[in-house]
Amino acid sequence: MTFIQSDEKDSIILAIETSCDETSVAVVRNGREVLSNMVSSQIDVHQRFGGVVPEIASRKHVETITVMIEQAVEQAGITMQDVSAIAVTQGPGLIGALLVGNVAAKSLAMAFDIPLIGTHHIAGHIYANQLVAELQYPCMALVVSGGHTELVYLEAEGKFQLIGRTRDDAVGEAYDKVARAIGLPYPGGPHVDRLATEATETVDLPRSWLEPDSYDFSFSGLKSAVLNVINQTRMRGEEPKYGAIAHGFQQSVVDVLVGKSMRAVKQYNVKQLLLCGGVAANRGLREALTKQCEDEGVPLIIPPFEYCTDNAAMIGAAAYLKWKHGQFTELDFTAHPQFSLEQWSV
Repeated sequence: MTFIQSDEKDSIILAIETSCDETSVAVVRNGREVLSNMVSSQIDVHQRFGGVVPEIASRKHVETITVMIEQAVEQAGITMQDVSAIAVTQGPGLIGALLVGNVAAKSLAMAFDIPLIGTHHIAGHIYANQLVAELQYPCMALVVSGGHTELVYLEAEGKFQLIGRTRDDAVGEAYDKVARAIGLPYPGGPHVDRLATEATETVDLPRSWLEPDSYDFSFSGLKSAVLNVINQTRMRGEEPKYGAIAHGFQQSVVDVLVGKSMRAVKQYNVKQLLLCGGVAANRGLREALTKQCEDEGVPLIIPPFEYCTDNAAMIGAAAYLKWKHGQFTELDFTAHPQFSLEQWSV
């Protein structure tokens, strides 16, 4: 399909997000105004497995996607004839989960003759910040989630340059693994955060800075250090102090994330720092980054909790970049589990 962008004043984008275990559909006007943002979580389903089971996630998306679309349109107070474009997460993510959203988006596009915009999941997390503040370029984004830990430099709107990434575990993945070792339920991040915040003691754990000039991250060694502390304590016949361990773990993570982010902000001389992704909801990280940015006079943007975790409003916000340039996606597009963010640049 070939579409020519109309001269209509407003764009109304119906966005679909099914990259992992949240089924979400939103309606976003002009990339900033959220008319509806419906999210169906599968946490209760996956908790007994200690993590997301891809096959189950895909089935749950199939069961809920149609209802979510209907509810999002109804809550937004629009009809499908009002929709300017259909946006959908093309990747990265779980292939089966992505396919459910992709098929739903293609079906709507064909049925109502509406253009498609295949959207990058991480671009969505970054532009979730656009829902609460005007972005100023150049800016730096710290992306922290269950599958990603990245520093992304944005020279201009929609121009992404990945300057640092995790070499092993993503930060959210490390939180879940440490939570499992401590005996906390899935998802572990919020539980470790709470335990760390309430702790009155701490266990000193290593910081992985890697090479002096590197913006990459590594958390597998820290996870191993936590396991060593627990095992050695038990071998002495003592009960591990889980609050102190959680505090030490979180302090190590936060020190590295904040340290590398602030160094990148100075080197690239950016106007703003954006915090993005599910782990952006972590209180320890939010507080430490806020204090550091205040001390150094760096404007910091953090979206509210509902826009930190996976949601379709962020996909609608990112897709607006493509809509403005008339960059639509053909119906024969495929899901990309390893989709490159730089490749998606406007």
